[in-house]
Amino acid sequence: MFDVRKTDEFERWFSRLRDQQAKARINIRIRRLSLGNPGDVRPVGGGVSELRIDVGPGYRVYFVRCGQSAIVLLAGGDKNT
Repeated sequence: MFDVRKTDEFERWFSRLRDQQAKARINIRIRRLSLGNPGDVRPVGGGVSELRIDVGPGYRVYFVRCGQSAIVLLAGGDKNT
C-alpha cells in the first residue's frame, strides 16, 4: 500500500473540476493506485508518470513515486494539456 500525497497544484485543479462523474472516477483510480494497482499508466519522463482516466475529454493525473511507500500527485489535466 502507498501513502498518496497531493500537491497544492493538484488540489487546486481537482477542486475546480466540475464534472462530478470524472471526479468520482479519478478518486477511484487514485484509490487503486494507492493499493498498488495503477491500471493505465505511462511514463512521461524525469520519473513522472501519467495516470490516464478514460472519461470526458480524457483526464490525466501526473505523479511520481517517492521511495517504496509514497506517491505524490503533482498535477492534473486532460489529454490536451
